[in-house]
Amino acid sequence: MYRAKTDTWYMERIIWLIAGVLTLTGTVLTLVHSPYWLILTGLVGVNLVVFALTGYCLMANILYRLGARPGMENRPQEMGAGR
Repeated sequence: MYRAKTDTWYMERIIWLIAGVLTLTGTVLTLVHSPYWLILTGLVGVNLVVFALTGYCLMANILYRLGARPGMENRPQEMGAGR
């Protein structure tokens, strides 16, 4: 079973948190206010698909400029890496 590290707030973890919060917020606002809030949920989904296909993530670039660093930068070099 895979389990992500939760001892620090690295960039990838922050991105998943933001995506989850925006998705839940859009869903709740759709139920209580207007169905047009589904656009927010759809945009989050489109961004996730774009990242999976291209490797480009606007939120990652914003967070990096704000000082967040990727989780892999904080890990020691594993044995056998680069072979």
